Amino acid sequence: MQIILEVPDRLGEKLHALGDRLPEALDRALQELISPETITYQDDRQIVELLASQPSPEVILAIRPTPALQARMSELLDRNKSGTLSRSEEVELDRYLLLEHWVRLAKAHAYKHLSI
Repeated sequence: MQIILEVPDRLGEKLHALGDRLPEALDRALQELISPETITYQDDRQIVELLASQPSPEVILAIRPTPALQARMSELLDRNKSGTLSRSEEVELDRYLLLEHWVRLAKAHAYKHLSI
């Protein structure tokens, strides 16, 4: 199916850069927008509580960081690359990376259960 739409130049450049991965990116974005069960998290306590509740694989796969957390992680990663993190920010970044690792492990386990 061919769809023609008009988008701002900045967005058009981003979409063009995806090349043949554009359909996959659109599919992922639509799944996230449409999914009524997207579960956002802001900190490690929320993730531990959620995972301890033994949620279904579908619920685990719907876990996403809040936009605020995603922005903070991006900021810390950028500052880490430039070598300008304070010691407390290094600890914060390490905690977020561990949190992301937990979520990835849980999602890998959930995918395995769905494919059985």
